Order: sequence, then C-alpha cells, then structure tokens
Amino acid sequence: MKIDIILCGVGGMGALSSAAIISKAALDMGMHMKQAETHGMSQRGGDVQSHLRLSDREIASDLIPEGECDLIISVEPMEALRYLPFLNKKDGWVITNENPFINIPNYPEKEVVLAELKKLKNSIVFDADQIARDLGNFKGTNMVVLGAASKYLKIDIEKLEKAIRGTFEKKGEEIVESNINSLRAGRAVADKL
Repeated sequence: MKIDIILCGVGGMGALSSAAIISKAALDMGMHMKQAETHGMSQRGGDVQSHLRLSDREIASDLIPEGECDLIISVEPMEALRYLPFLNKKDGWVITNENPFINIPNYPEKEVVLAELKKLKNSIVFDADQIARDLGNFKGTNMVVLGAASKYLKIDIEKLEKAIRGTFEKKGEEIVESNINSLRAGRAVADKL
C-alpha cells in the first residue's frame, strides 16, 4: 500500500499543519513516511506545498513524480490547479476549498478556476470556509478540507483525531475539539458524495 499526497495552499492557511497531522497519524499506524516542503513567501501570502509519501514499505524519494500523485489536498482552488500535472489522471483525487485567496492582481475569475477543477474525474470542490465558520472555527478551513480528504487517505480517522489532539493540545481542549469537529464535518461532506 502506498499513497502520494500533495498538500497546498497559501501561507497561513494551514496546509503544512494538515501535512504534519497526516504524517503523525501515518507513523502511528506503522507506515513509512517521507515529506518535502516548499514554504515560498508564506509570511506574505505566498504559495506553500508539501509532498507527502506514505507506504507500508521503504520509500526511496521524498518527491512525487509528475502524473503519480494520488491525492491533492488544497485549501485554495488556484493552488490545486497549480499541481494538477502531478495528479494521476486515472485514479487521483483533488479535494479543495472553493474560495480563493486573491493575493495577486491577475488572479483568474473564480468561476473559471472552479470549472477547471470540476472537469476532473475525481474531485470534491466545496465551501470549506463556510463549514468552518458555521462551526465557529474561523481558522479551521484546513481541518474541514482534511476531513473531506480523509476518506481517501487510507488512514483511520481515529488516528487523524489523535494526531490533531497531539498537535493542538497545548492550545487547550476547546481548540482540540473545534479542530476534531471540523475534521468530522469535512468527512461528512465526502461521505455524502
């Protein structure tokens, strides 16, 4: 069993936190893991991405070759489009928030970006921001998106919840529960499809 994942977004939106949570959960399941991150100008709203490779066997490289990514998890739709050349077009999935973070003057029209993503054979494009707001977790979009992606991760949701607990426990029980609830709400979106 192996799964190659690209997590992407804009600095400060939690894509790298999601990568850390997936990594912790995978290691807790006894899987092998390799990760490579690019932070860009994350402090100024630049793009961030992480290649995350999980397997039940040794992994030689931490970079995912083009056309072999099983799952793109994105908290921003244009960033999901940026990494489409990596996606396995036959079986790969794209899970993304539909709301753009417009940080450049020539950002394409939202409808154009979403139309491209919805052309894919396997995609979940949804309003993760609104779900996070409805739950009162205004910074929880990444956990909602991770929840929707959890259906395709080959990782037990309980392991993801445990990793969330370990990641956020220093911030208090309210933050932990808010993030777990966001994860579960995202999973409910994927389960309905």
